[in-house]
Amino acid sequence: MQFINPATLYDPRPNGYTHVVVAHAPARLVYIAGQGGEDVNGVLSEDFATQVAQALGNLRAALHAAGATVAQVAKVTALIVDHDEAKLAIFSTALRAAWGDAPPPACTLIPVPRLALDGMLFEIEATATSA
Repeated sequence: MQFINPATLYDPRPNGYTHVVVAHAPARLVYIAGQGGEDVNGVLSEDFATQVAQALGNLRAALHAAGATVAQVAKVTALIVDHDEAKLAIFSTALRAAWGDAPPPACTLIPVPRLALDGMLFEIEATATSA
């Protein structure tokens, strides 16, 4: 994949994403359904940061099941209930930490009033390539 941040756009890397990602064909595409902050027993923490950390862990587990890693993620979409700057900072920090030295994916963040489950504050889905 090719990760591009055009000089004519602001630098998105401090927020943990890339403006443009080009996946070269042929490729095996992996679509990961929205992962929330539920643990293996379906329990949600009431804390936003804890849900974000759990959701990113769940995302890594789903990618692993498909034979992929975060380095192969082209795009994520994040949904945040009652989005504000404090939640953006938590999410951006967690996303940068989860990707480490790998190029960050393209990202769209969508503020929402509610998610599928009562108490769910965060959800993230991904599209990746895999060999």
